Amino acid sequence: MKPSPVKIKFILKTLIIIFAIFIIGGAGGVYFDQKVLPFIRTNRYLSKIDLLKHTAENVTVIKTIEQVTIKDGESVNEISSQASNATVNILSLGLQKDVLIKLAKKTNMAGTGVVVTSDGMVVTYREAIIEKDANYKVFLHDGSYYDATLIAIDSFTNLAYLKVNAPNLTAISFGDSLTIQPGKKLVAIGNAFGEYQNRYATGLLSNTNKNFNLAGLAVASTEKYEGVFEVDFSSQAQYLGGPVINYNGELIGIVGKVMLDSKEHFFEIPSNEIRKSMAFALDGKFDNRPFVGAYYVSISKEYALAHDLKRDRGALIFSPSGKQGLAIIAGSPAEKSGLRINDIVTMVNNKAVNLDNPLSNLINQFKKGDAIELTIDRNGTEIKIPLQL
Repeated sequence: MKPSPVKIKFILKTLIIIFAIFIIGGAGGVYFDQKVLPFIRTNRYLSKIDLLKHTAENVTVIKTIEQVTIKDGESVNEISSQASNATVNILSLGLQKDVLIKLAKKTNMAGTGVVVTSDGMVVTYREAIIEKDANYKVFLHDGSYYDATLIAIDSFTNLAYLKVNAPNLTAISFGDSLTIQPGKKLVAIGNAFGEYQNRYATGLLSNTNKNFNLAGLAVASTEKYEGVFEVDFSSQAQYLGGPVINYNGELIGIVGKVMLDSKEHFFEIPSNEIRKSMAFALDGKFDNRPFVGAYYVSISKEYALAHDLKRDRGALIFSPSGKQGLAIIAGSPAEKSGLRINDIVTMVNNKAVNLDNPLSNLINQFKKGDAIELTIDRNGTEIKIPLQL
């Protein structure tokens, strides 16, 4: 018996409805994946909501080679939208004195910075600006520009802070640099050109260099930050002072450099250290940074084996010349405390000194005038010495 026309009509109608649901649902899924998720990742408010944040994480798109290339370019633009708007061009206008003709000539320098507070605080690396006898203009993403004032240089991290008198600026969101491991994809943003135009580079976090000290010497200094990121960006000079972000659009580091053995070495200062430095800048308390006056080597297992040391952790007070006067600065708190060359500092106030907690970083958790206690290994004997910062 053949099905009735009514039943055939009902079956066809049902199939059409099911087919329409699949088409509309599929289109909705594609739209959500391509448009809604990237918006959630880059929106400064929605990205902080746990449910939406986790929804937008770990999105992987598999396409043909050509499609991946196009999609990757679009995604970098999308994830960096907030960070791009927070990236600024800093123009330093200075006067350089010519000692021969005894006249001053105008000089200028363009560098990259990033807005870190909505009321106009800008952070950059100190070598991206002219520090002395200069005026500053900060160019924003919308084409406007403002006078800026250099409010502080943090000698510990080499970060420079400027202030722009402009309200409601787009400020970058901070990520947690402790969660970033080698192999992570990152994006650098630079803007150091005549017209406001951001430059982008993608790369991998290739290394966390735990014993790289910003002193730019063969030895580390108690007055300089230790432990930086190293990313395999090309032409890093183009990004000096600019932000490095993760694929959630969050700040992971600021590009910096030091001269070591007459060569430029580029690195990234981790965002968590930038936060700490910002707190000093906001409070105007960089003068409270402690001073010890010692040079040292952070001991690793490899260093201990190569130099026949019995300890594979700690900070070896050291000078390549082997002279006390070059390892300990004369008249410094280190000298007054009785610290000597070849001492190994193992603890600061009972906190272990190791590659994750270098000596300079532990000391800079305190402020000038604080009294601390160092635990020392001196020729195999453990002693404790007080030190007034």
